[in-house]
Amino acid sequence: MVETAELIDNDFLRQFELKVDNELATIEYSLQERKIFLTKLVIPSNSNNETFKKEFLEIVFEQIRERNLSMVPTSPEIAKFVRSNRKYKRMLPVGVRI
Repeated sequence: MVETAELIDNDFLRQFELKVDNELATIEYSLQERKIFLTKLVIPSNSNNETFKKEFLEIVFEQIRERNLSMVPTSPEIAKFVRSNRKYKRMLPVGVRI
């Protein structure tokens, strides 16, 4: 389901968007220098399962990695995901621990 959807970086609203079943999953962010602060995760109620959330976050993290940015997850849900997936901890800026 997520693989076929297209991730959109909405610069105006400062959020990543993924349309699923006519509903929008979003991750709001703030970009400062070479760091992206992930501030809020919104998952549609009809897609509120862990598999969807995992795939959505992985797609967003891959796009952040391709842009060569460091990420700072300030959303508790996103921070929890990063804590449980060691490979994404490398994307944190130097000195930031979660």
